[in-house]
Amino acid sequence: MRLDKFLSTTLGITRKEAGKLLKNKEIEVNGEIVKNGSLKVTDDCDVEFNGRTLSFMGPRYFMLNKPQGFVCSHVDDYNPTVFVLLDEVSPEKLHVAGRLDGDTTGLVLLTDDGQWSHRITSPRHVCEKVYYVELADPVAEDVATAFAEGVQLRGEKDLTRPAKLDILGEREALITISEGKYHQVKRMFAAVGNKVVALHREQIGSVELDEDLEPGEYRPLSEEEIASFLK
Repeated sequence: MRLDKFLSTTLGITRKEAGKLLKNKEIEVNGEIVKNGSLKVTDDCDVEFNGRTLSFMGPRYFMLNKPQGFVCSHVDDYNPTVFVLLDEVSPEKLHVAGRLDGDTTGLVLLTDDGQWSHRITSPRHVCEKVYYVELADPVAEDVATAFAEGVQLRGEKDLTRPAKLDILGEREALITISEGKYHQVKRMFAAVGNKVVALHREQIGSVELDEDLEPGEYRPLSEEEIASFLK
C-alpha cells in the first residue's frame, strides 16, 4: 500500500492532509524521515507519526467488483486472484466471504474477521444472495414455481431451499438464493434444462454492489453495512 494511503487509513485523514504531514517531515518509516507518499508500505515496515507507531486498528471489511477471469483464492496456477487487485497492507491476511467462480462477476466481500464471514457463509445463518443471470435458452414460465418449491440438483440428497426468480426478459432473470452449494445457480438452471451463459452477483444480504465501482475496483464497507450481517 502507498504510504499516503496508509496514513489516510490509520489516521482517518485525507490524502491531502497526509501529504502535508510528509512534507513537514512528521513521518518516519523504519527510523528514517520519509517525504514520498508513493513509498510502498509492507507489513514489515515500522511507521511512526510524532513518535507514535501506526497500525491498522481492528478487522478490515471491503466490497469488490470482481472481474471475469479472477479467482477467489490466494494461489492459483493458471488465473490471477482477486487479492492482486487490492492495494492494502498484508492482503494475504484477508479472505473472501462467499466465493465466486472464475467466470462469475460482481459483488465479493473480503475481510480478516473470521466470525463475521461465518455469519455470511454458514448454512446456519440465512443470508440471501441476488444474481443477474443470462441464459442460453428462453426461461420457461414454470421455472419460477419450480425454484420456489426447491429443485433436485444432481448428486444432492435434498432439494434446494426455496429460491425467488424474477424474469426480466426472454433469456435473462434475477435469482435470489439463501444457500451456497457448489455452482448452485448454474446447477439449478441445468436441473430445469437450461444453461447459464453469464452470471453476476448484485447483492449479499442487504449489501448491494455499488453501481460506480468498475470491475476490479473496491472500497471499505460502511459501519452500517458491516453491522447488517450481525443482526
